[in-house]
Amino acid sequence: MSDTIMIDPDREKARQSYTGSRLTDSQFEEAYNITGIVNREIQKTGSFREKLTDYAHAFSRSQKFDALRGETILRDIYSARYGESMNQTREALMERIDRLGDRADKTRVLDHARSMESMIKDGPTLPFYQAFDIAGVTMAREFGITENAAKMLMKDSFEEAEGRELYTWGKDLEDRFHRPVAEAERAARRTEKQENSRSYARSGPSR
Repeated sequence: MSDTIMIDPDREKARQSYTGSRLTDSQFEEAYNITGIVNREIQKTGSFREKLTDYAHAFSRSQKFDALRGETILRDIYSARYGESMNQTREALMERIDRLGDRADKTRVLDHARSMESMIKDGPTLPFYQAFDIAGVTMAREFGITENAAKMLMKDSFEEAEGRELYTWGKDLEDRFHRPVAEAERAARRTEKQENSRSYARSGPSR
């Protein structure tokens, strides 16, 4: 039975584009991966200029073209991959944030903020910063806005509803539920490491 090869249509579009088809395999792979990093930055912050500039310089450093050409290549591959320019991605997110404004469904915003409680308290507990990030990413995807904007809405709505800061509430949960679990796990690892060291010392190195 032959193995099925999964083809990524976005990758194929980028590879067959005017710019993509003129790059070597390694150049294309690097450029394609960088466009994913830039897109992730736009989704997070609504900005791409600094990230694009840094990666264009890094990309071009080992090539026979300058940073300006490297940036052009990255912009072209991005457009072929996502069907829009970096700026169009950014503008769409900003427009949705502006339209949302005070009309955001505060119940849903609070639901996302309060979802952090179970992440910090239950099961494989998480520190506050990770729970906040997960809640922010989940809400951003639901509302079609940046992650930073989602986090700001959660903080404002939580403070309005609860009369206290989201950060203070989350860190208190972390201290009460996550920290004891994390400290117990660290103690267990230290004990295991010490026991392994003693066992190694008794038996000596294998030959």
